[in-house]
Amino acid sequence: MTVNGWLASRTQEPPPALAARIDEAVGGRAERSVANTALMLVDSADAMLRELLNRESEGRDSALDLLTVDALATYAFEAASADPATLTERAEDAMRRFAAAARA
Repeated sequence: MTVNGWLASRTQEPPPALAARIDEAVGGRAERSVANTALMLVDSADAMLRELLNRESEGRDSALDLLTVDALATYAFEAASADPATLTERAEDAMRRFAAAARA
């Protein structure tokens, strides 16, 4: 299974605009093996968060991207929960990365 296949298998399908933005954010990672889904989704969320924080506009036009970052992080932790032994490590890594993005 690929990352794209894993995302498509989620039972709560996101609204079309959010799904399209998630697909765009995941980009080329979508066809990679599902083995590192949690890490790839955090990578995608981190990249989008950094891009969002570097924009001049922080108005309503950023709302969909904020929702996308949230959805990517949520999916990352859902994927990480499949391996509880690494969940703490994944959470700490994500927190460090998102905090670094906010400080940059």
